[in-house]
Amino acid sequence: MLNRVSTPCIGVCSTGLGDGVCRGCKRFAHEVIDWNAYSEQQRRVIEARLSGYLRDAARQFFVVADVNRLRQQLEHQGVRFKPHQDPHCWVFDLLRAGANQVTDLDDYGLQLTARGQGVSLAELRKEIDEAFYAVSAAYYQRYVAPGLEPV
Repeated sequence: MLNRVSTPCIGVCSTGLGDGVCRGCKRFAHEVIDWNAYSEQQRRVIEARLSGYLRDAARQFFVVADVNRLRQQLEHQGVRFKPHQDPHCWVFDLLRAGANQVTDLDDYGLQLTARGQGVSLAELRKEIDEAFYAVSAAYYQRYVAPGLEPV
């Protein structure tokens, strides 16, 4: 049996300020409002969309060369991550938990792409978050705001 989908909320909601897309979790405003009324299937669809956006944003900067090493480090350090997600999502969880504490990416089974070279991990965390938000906001503007996407 599949686990229940937990809320993606990270406690930094901007939908109350009028944003159509939350700057914290990247859900659309109506998804934040209606989350508790959604079925598990509806929640899975939202989680899959968000995971895909985050995966793609992290792939711009990181290669996961050793998934097992990354998982071991996350577990050893007590970093909260969702094992069912793509490991590139775990990279963001790691950076969010302590980008300044990571000194050797090889210890985590990670490598930088050419685009990530010469950029601090704290800055890469910010870049990933901004790319993640930009894709979610673009989708919202293109398909949700005009009323084209059924919920």
